[in-house]
Amino acid sequence: MKLPEGRALWSQRRATAVGFVAVLLWALLALFTAATGQVPPLQLAAMTFAMAFMLALGKWLLRGENIIDHLRQPPIVWGVGVGGLFGYHFFYFIALRNAPAVEASLIAYLWPLLIVVFSALLPGERLRWWHVSGALLGLTGAAVLILAGRAPGAPVQFMPGHFAAMACALLWSGYSILSRRLGNVPTDTVGGFCGATALLAFLAHLIFETTVWPAGATQWLAVAGLGLGPVGLAFYCWDHGVKHGHIQALGASSYAAPLLSTLVLILFGFAAATGAVLIACLLITGGAVLASLDLLKSGRN
Repeated sequence: MKLPEGRALWSQRRATAVGFVAVLLWALLALFTAATGQVPPLQLAAMTFAMAFMLALGKWLLRGENIIDHLRQPPIVWGVGVGGLFGYHFFYFIALRNAPAVEASLIAYLWPLLIVVFSALLPGERLRWWHVSGALLGLTGAAVLILAGRAPGAPVQFMPGHFAAMACALLWSGYSILSRRLGNVPTDTVGGFCGATALLAFLAHLIFETTVWPAGATQWLAVAGLGLGPVGLAFYCWDHGVKHGHIQALGASSYAAPLLSTLVLILFGFAAATGAVLIACLLITGGAVLASLDLLKSGRN
């Protein structure tokens, strides 16, 4: 049954607002991760994704829903979902353990720009000059962060973190584009992705890492904040928004994430407001806006 035009527009706007909640939550991802102390990356992923799974499980049990129905999906859906969630956060946590938080965060937040560029290569789309120019601006911003302050040994020391952050941008942009192609998959399935990711991270942690529990209430609260917000509720909000909201508006709004994330890190003392950070932030955010020029025009029509 087709909704009346007014109701359909209101429903779309509400879903778009829900999707934007994810952008606000992701702005806290670097802050909470940096505040978890020395918890190993895989252990942190296992802990936070287990919390994200519990959010979905609690909803299913409270409403008496059939859990198997939510999880019965083709292998390709599970591959995209688990690969995107596990891969992105695996490399993200590694990036924040091996490079300054603001640098890792800004490089990882090249994903909105890459989504625009990759989507232009899909059937029926065209790659235009502003896509390429925006991508070059964003990459220049990442280069400014990586090359700034070339003290002896510094580039080598932070290089693993920088490359891990670049892997994040590639993985999340690829996950988002493929998820858009799988638009008929219900949002509840994201809960299954989170559960599988938690299990994989736990097994990998047992093999590759030594368990280190958070030290003190502040670090435990940071872990809980990750699991309930940026690594939990945000995924469900984003999935609902891109499937039922205004995709162009959400695409444009996601470019606020790197700027907000950087400001939060500086505000809480996890990063310094240096000239290189300011220039990189402007280049990455400006490049993303330029790359989304056609989306912004369509959003006004």
